[in-house]
Amino acid sequence: MLYAIISDGGRQLKVEEGQTLDIDFRGLSAGEQIKFDRVLALRNDEGLQIGRPTLDTVSVTAEVVGATKGPKLVVQKFRRRKNYRRRTGHRQIYTRVKIAKIEMS
Repeated sequence: MLYAIISDGGRQLKVEEGQTLDIDFRGLSAGEQIKFDRVLALRNDEGLQIGRPTLDTVSVTAEVVGATKGPKLVVQKFRRRKNYRRRTGHRQIYTRVKIAKIEMS
């Protein structure tokens, strides 16, 4: 059971090899590599290693699958008795990545 906890975009993510996840948008094309150096913890056969604050010898490599959009959020503005109604929507763009390797140097 090998997994790592990384920090990216102000969030902590638990990642395993082969996992697909959405991160904040980066202008990268499909097939490019991303390296996450801020690894906070690592779980492997030897046990759990916790960084103070990070583990310098561990990095996580991911491959970009492509850009994707999140769910649509509806924003409604309304003022009573004023005949004022506005409805807009927003869809956040994310970069979908697949975790390729958790490596220790």
